[in-house]
Amino acid sequence: MSAPVAMKHFANAQKEYKPPLIANENAFLGDVYSSDQINPEHPISCGFYRLEKGTPLVYTYTYDEMKIIVEGQYTISDETGNKVEAKPGDVFFFPKGSTITFTTEDYGLAFYTGARKEGAA
Repeated sequence: MSAPVAMKHFANAQKEYKPPLIANENAFLGDVYSSDQINPEHPISCGFYRLEKGTPLVYTYTYDEMKIIVEGQYTISDETGNKVEAKPGDVFFFPKGSTITFTTEDYGLAFYTGARKEGAA
């Protein structure tokens, strides 16, 4: 029988967090936390992605990611022709290699978890 494994708690890791600008004039993304130090062979990073009205963001994933829409709305499409009007509560899986286009008429805020090292987006 293996020994119990303790959970990790990161108090106030997200309190008033504002993701930094990453692309164009309107796309913001920032990791809140990454498991790099705990599990460097299989890291997981999580954080927030915000897109404001303006230039669409086109992104090709080099890792698997899941995203849940928490505020606002997005139009999310892929190269296969799938297109979704995303709203709070919707969850998406973006597999490695997929190219996704994000647009919004106002703003959208999403929480993501990606199978990657911190800052590797």
